[in-house]
Amino acid sequence: MEFLTITLSDDYLVQSIYHSYSNTFPESERRNYDQFIKLFSHPNVKVIAVLNESQAIGYLILWELSNYIFVEHFEVFEAFRSQKLGSHITGYLFKNYPRIVLEIEPEHLGEDAKRRYSFYQKNGFHLIDEMYVQPSYGEGKKTLDLWLLANYTPENLKETKDEIYDIVYH
Repeated sequence: MEFLTITLSDDYLVQSIYHSYSNTFPESERRNYDQFIKLFSHPNVKVIAVLNESQAIGYLILWELSNYIFVEHFEVFEAFRSQKLGSHITGYLFKNYPRIVLEIEPEHLGEDAKRRYSFYQKNGFHLIDEMYVQPSYGEGKKTLDLWLLANYTPENLKETKDEIYDIVYH
């Protein structure tokens, strides 16, 4: 498995990533195209294409914050799901980033949410906040009640959330 950091918005992989991103995540859970393209010029952001046998199979959108990584989006493309590739990707994250925070839908919202929560638990994450609210991605989009997970216990959860709000969603 190969992890390629994409630094330019005109990289040939960006269109396939955005296409899957916009089809997988509901509008309230994602950036519009212009916002997405701006990620490539943000100093804290890493967009990483995940390749397996030279074929793009997914991506990560990471934010390098004060002392942890915030995973804004993590997707294995639909054609490659249920092949244990997501576990390999979390292995990469753990190997490269000792402190990881991410947000997910609460498990009571349906089978997919329950399956995702179980996946993250099996891969070393635990619930750190059930009352987390994801800010709106912009006009006409709503805030979302989500759960915050991590592979460690943040010393100050309020500071962690404030930093996510101020940098990722500002």
